Amino acid sequence: MARTNRRYSEEFKLEAVRLLKESGKTLHDQARALGVDPSTLWNWKKDLEPESCSPAAAEGAVVDKDEEIRRLRREVEILRQERDFLKKATAFFAKESR
Repeated sequence: MARTNRRYSEEFKLEAVRLLKESGKTLHDQARALGVDPSTLWNWKKDLEPESCSPAAAEGAVVDKDEEIRRLRREVEILRQERDFLKKATAFFAKESR
């Protein structure tokens, strides 16, 4: 069977990549549903979203998550200190009002 080179519009490619992201299907299942080769769909995804396919982007995501975790831990500690202060202040003012 001879292979034919089919041309797809940019709109079709964008929609295919959007469906791949939103459908929750695997790349192979989505490619089969669209009637395209999985490697073609992968190339479209890579071309249209270069940052999501690069190993450096994945590494950056890990760094960002680590930074976010550190920031949230600092924020939790500050909130705990504020809560403890307010508990003590409430107890102090409750004693005075008696």
